[in-house]
Amino acid sequence: MRGSTTRCTTSDADPDRCRRLPGEGRNLQGRRALRLLVIVVSNSPIRGPRDPLITRQVVSAAFDAADDWIVAHSSADAVVITADILLADRCLKQGATVIAPNGIPFTTASIGSAIAMRAILSDLRAGGATVGGPAPFSKTDRSSFLSALDEALVRLRRR
Repeated sequence: MRGSTTRCTTSDADPDRCRRLPGEGRNLQGRRALRLLVIVVSNSPIRGPRDPLITRQVVSAAFDAADDWIVAHSSADAVVITADILLADRCLKQGATVIAPNGIPFTTASIGSAIAMRAILSDLRAGGATVGGPAPFSKTDRSSFLSALDEALVRLRRR
């Protein structure tokens, strides 16, 4: 759905890999003036705010089916929200803007080190090391995410 004020038309959220963003549905609804279509992609139905600009795309339960759908529908006009580093890399290659749920943007300059760190941590876990997980989602993360999303939308609108 194209809005008259913006070229940015989709935001693909990967709920399998994103931490819950409390109240994000309400905040995304507040961006109605942009006529931004939000697509939440998952392999099973999930509930969320009822809004004509927020749709849900249910894909098969096959391995990486949601990721494959997101990548296939990513373009320079898309903002993808995910914590999945490999999905972020694939979407960046399609030209999409990619933001982690904590507000840290994935870029072509930063994705290589993120992939390397992921591989190191995976090897450590495979060797039996306890490396911990991500920090709990905080108010600062929420604020950083909203700021990064707004910046991305402004950049896309100016194209």
